[in-house]
Amino acid sequence: MDLHLRRGRVIDPANELDEPADVVIRDGRIDRVGRDLATPSGAVVVDCDGMVVAPGLVDIHVHFRDPGFEYKEDIPSGLAAAAAGGFTTVCGMPNTKPVNDQRTVTDRMLARAREAGLARYLPIGAVTKKLEGKELAEIGELHEAGCVAISDDGMPVWDASVLRRALEYARGFDLPLIQHAEDPTLSQGTCMHEGPAATRAGLPGQPHACEDGMIARDLEIVALTGGRYHVAHLSTAGAVRLVRDAKARGLPVTAEVTPHHLHLTDAACCGYDTSTRVNPPLREQSDVDAVRAALADGTIDAIATDHAPHSSIEKDVEFAYASPGLIGLETSVGLILKLVEEGVLDLPTAIARMTLGPARCLSLDVGTLSVGAPADVTVVDPTDAWKVDANAFRSKSRNCPFQGWELPGRAVLTVFEGRVVHDLRKLTT
Repeated sequence: MDLHLRRGRVIDPANELDEPADVVIRDGRIDRVGRDLATPSGAVVVDCDGMVVAPGLVDIHVHFRDPGFEYKEDIPSGLAAAAAGGFTTVCGMPNTKPVNDQRTVTDRMLARAREAGLARYLPIGAVTKKLEGKELAEIGELHEAGCVAISDDGMPVWDASVLRRALEYARGFDLPLIQHAEDPTLSQGTCMHEGPAATRAGLPGQPHACEDGMIARDLEIVALTGGRYHVAHLSTAGAVRLVRDAKARGLPVTAEVTPHHLHLTDAACCGYDTSTRVNPPLREQSDVDAVRAALADGTIDAIATDHAPHSSIEKDVEFAYASPGLIGLETSVGLILKLVEEGVLDLPTAIARMTLGPARCLSLDVGTLSVGAPADVTVVDPTDAWKVDANAFRSKSRNCPFQGWELPGRAVLTVFEGRVVHDLRKLTT
């Protein structure tokens, strides 16, 4: 379907564009971007007045549980959730069963994604075999199969010598290593952040040093090896200082933050809602303030959901025994627009952190409205207020701590490679 998206506010950070304009899509690609464009013969006209037309959103940190845990999520349902949330590119973590530490698993993931056809699925391969932290996976083979980064996410690469070898090996393929920064000797047996809220809740807490210490060590190994290093789900003020200093030193370091670490504090855990049990844990208000400021000033490069579906089997238990994680693809845009509403970010910066920023972290050729690029486009209505109802989500899981929240806007149209994959208001019919 050819489309003429007319009279929207076009925000394309990759091309430094923020102005009223039209976007014309033909044959699955961006054909023209400009003011008052003529409508091609047969194209469907979509009036985007009052809406934002942006590159398709990019999420570099999702868990689709496929293969092995499809009762929580699978690649088709995960991609459906992505499309509904405005995402056209998502990067899947390797902690599946079997682990994505070999080409056969990567090939299966990509085949499943092609069959679904709802968004671009880019696998992330394991750093070590079976995520055991001992023997390196076949990183070259994973790269050839289509993996865009390596990570043992869910587990840290704890052994310093293994991390060194992984960074050196991955450097040969220009692959980033995504670190789940957690010192397991400090996190063992904990289920929330260590602080006054944990004392009130009577729950064992994890200190800031659990994350900060790991990152501090890692950055010295990055300096030694020159390997690309990306901090997953950064959550502490100390981690912000470390990443800011590393960038000032010229190290090849990037970082992401989740919407839930931008909005929730450890106080949310005091109600024992297991959807607030996440890893890294929700931190203190001072940490929230620090990561918000770092996202605004560019110290943190990207917003990533860490979409981590779990069924009631893992969540309808005592807080300390619940599996950590929450679903985030279908609330992300609304939560980030709430930050815009609060003055934490301006709208162009928010769009940049969900398109250009994550694409650059992993060197992905997406997140742009450049003429000739694949037509991945997200239309956002920043004034379409809605109430979160996880029961209506496309994801299989319901572990959402934002149930009932009023959010100021959302994605109303998602176009992937020129095909409409989400049309909330039937704008194209």
